[in-house]
Formats: sequence, C-alpha cells, structure tokens
Amino acid sequence: MARIAGVNLPKEKRVEIGLTSVFGIGNSRSAAILKKTKINPDTKVGELTDTEISSLREEIEKTPTEGDLKRKVALDIKRLQETGTYRGGRHRKNLPCRGQRTRYNSRTKKGKKKTVANKKTVTK
Repeated sequence: MARIAGVNLPKEKRVEIGLTSVFGIGNSRSAAILKKTKINPDTKVGELTDTEISSLREEIEKTPTEGDLKRKVALDIKRLQETGTYRGGRHRKNLPCRGQRTRYNSRTKKGKKKTVANKKTVTK
C-alpha cells in the first residue's frame, strides 16, 4: 500500500493517475514528478518498490499539497472577503465568482432550488 502525503493511493490504478488522488496534484504535475523520479507512468501503484515510493514522497514534499494547500486556499478566500472585494462578496454569498451566469445554471454552487410554494397572505 502506497501512502503519500497522508493519502492511500489506489493499488489497481496506474501511478500517473493514482498520484492525482492527492489534493494539489493534477495530470501535468503528476507527469512532471514521474519524469523527475524516472518512474514509468504505466506501472501500477501496487507494483512500486519501496525506493520508488520514497523518491515519490521526497519529490511531492517539495510542493504544497493536502492540508497546507487547503489552508492556503481558505486564507486567500478569507483575505478577499475581509478586504471587501467583489470576488470576496461572491464567496460570502456562496455564488460563482468567475463570471458565470446565474440565472439558469450554477446549481453546484447555489445548491438545491429554493422555491416558494403556496405563498398565501394572512388576512385579519
């Protein structure tokens, strides 16, 4: 079992794809790490030797991943909110902040539809 940066990598997947399960490592960074460590990207994670796993760990420790990266992102969003920027306000209201339309889309960010059904006025 390969455990890198606090994440168990899936044994049955190729190393190139398995590394992307670590937060902060995508396809391009995964390929660059494998190129530096001279590991074949087609080998399965379960077939890696201990020396290969340790070299991967050393290379991944050079870049911010998992908790450190999540903390940095959260602090950046908090800074935007405190300075009162437009993007910070969109984060505060839980709306998209990169220019997407919100009339029909953005359900991922806004959540489930909130409809007002059978709204009746109280008469006295």
